[in-house]
Amino acid sequence: MLKQLTKRIYYLEGKEETDQPFLYYIKGDKKSLAIDAGNSEEHVRLFYKELDRKGLRKPDYTVLTHWHWDHTFGLHAVSGQTIASNQTNQKLREVMKWEWTEEKMRQREQMGEDIAFCNDCILKVYPNLSKIKVVQAQISVQNEMEVDLGGVHCKLMCHDSTHSRDALFIYLPEEKTLAVGDADCEDYYENGGNYDEGRLAQLIDYIEEIPFDRYLLGHEVPQKREEVLNYLKEELESVKRGNSYGF
Repeated sequence: MLKQLTKRIYYLEGKEETDQPFLYYIKGDKKSLAIDAGNSEEHVRLFYKELDRKGLRKPDYTVLTHWHWDHTFGLHAVSGQTIASNQTNQKLREVMKWEWTEEKMRQREQMGEDIAFCNDCILKVYPNLSKIKVVQAQISVQNEMEVDLGGVHCKLMCHDSTHSRDALFIYLPEEKTLAVGDADCEDYYENGGNYDEGRLAQLIDYIEEIPFDRYLLGHEVPQKREEVLNYLKEELESVKRGNSYGF
């Protein structure tokens, strides 16, 4: 069920068993914007059905927070224009060349191109792997871009993160809201599911400079500024302690 966070922000909760992410909808006076495209065409249809129930039109824009399958495999089915960071589109062009058989998926695990957790979830969502359709976004963001929805602006900002190198942050100044996708999670591709101390410290410094009150995550309910920063700083201290002990 679609939940309303503010007058302009709505979200559809994800499903933990298939790593389905939260999808967000920003309602402007003139246009609307969705954050992330979900893991499948069925996920997009569910999102749009819930929007319709609330009397909300389909999004004019859909913005990707990063390239991972659960946030992008529904992109071909969305309405309106699609936007991603330049790095995300580069990665999606690689994924578009992948073959989708269990054999090829396991080969990519062995080569380090993909991880077992993602493949296991993909097999749950796609019993018929031939239905996977990967596309890139129509618009690439190199550094920053602003989208005026009428009454609310969406500032799209490319920045490195602890989870992936292609993260796109979405800041809504009028709402004092920052959407990060999975940007503050551990890195399962380059760092074995752990935080990198330097990248985590840089991420904390980066988001501390942004005047947000609400924080929109990819797989958890929205949080407040203080609890997010406290959590990340505690994680940083834990990583430092581990490094000092040579773990």
